[in-house]
Amino acid sequence: GLDALILGLKVLDLPHNSEVIVPSNTYIATILAIVQCGMKPVLVEPDPKSFNLNPELIEEKITGKTRVILPVHLYGKCCDMESIMSIAKKYDLHVVEDCAQAHGAMYKEKKAGSFGDIGAFSFYPTKNLGAIGDAGAITTNDDSIADKLTYLRNYGSKVKYHNEYIGYNSRLDEIQAGFLNVKLKSLDKINEHKRKLGLFYLENIKTKGITLPQIESDYYDVFHIFAITCPSRDELKKYLEEKGIKTEIHYPVPPHKQVGYRKLLDGYFPKAEEIHNTQLSLPISYMHTEEDLSVVVDAINSYKYQPDLVLE
Repeated sequence: GLDALILGLKVLDLPHNSEVIVPSNTYIATILAIVQCGMKPVLVEPDPKSFNLNPELIEEKITGKTRVILPVHLYGKCCDMESIMSIAKKYDLHVVEDCAQAHGAMYKEKKAGSFGDIGAFSFYPTKNLGAIGDAGAITTNDDSIADKLTYLRNYGSKVKYHNEYIGYNSRLDEIQAGFLNVKLKSLDKINEHKRKLGLFYLENIKTKGITLPQIESDYYDVFHIFAITCPSRDELKKYLEEKGIKTEIHYPVPPHKQVGYRKLLDGYFPKAEEIHNTQLSLPISYMHTEEDLSVVVDAINSYKYQPDLVLE
């Protein structure tokens, strides 16, 4: 996934220190890819309802150095790509989609990775389409980009020992490719099952103090992660662990608070911090059943939200 993002930016052949619009609550790999390409990440706050990049805040961050908008389809939900593509067209910007968590997700019946110039995918084992190790892919409808990428991924070479570009070693090994080629046939089935589980949560979690993800008619969410928010998140997490229910936080520290990035990502991002302080991921995998999730639902519905336990 990281290699896909790096190659997706490198292939555009942009000037050093070009600015890339990116959500302030993304996973650090998105930021790392921008930095490793010699570009500057410009953070834009998310819409707390969707966790995704807020298109209404993009234009105010565009400068003469802006070259790319890099939306991240977090947790298996597409961004508002109609608005993002409209802004990109207005300012003549490239769009590179981070689709690491959105295999098969759709916005207005169009799949993640098919809107912009480039879509970058991760096949990390925990993803809806996961390999048995690290793997990734790039999608594009631009023949010239596709052709150049075949060079860049293989040391800048198409003909053995002849290097047309300064490239990378980013070839997908045959074992991962073979495994993914078989599993790809089951992606729709996997996504439908996870959607069924997601809807089960939405229909049955009823406790005070917990905000559930929103389902909207224009979006086909694939629930790579079922993300809830709770002001007393840490207390809720501990409560569920005591009942034998493992949860995760995606992610506990926002990019601008990471020690290695503080000088690079100056600014105040309250929406990102709110999400990182309250987000909790509930169990949801292809192996889970509604019976499994009913245990989680019962535990959450028995949780007594106490505002005084909220961490400042």
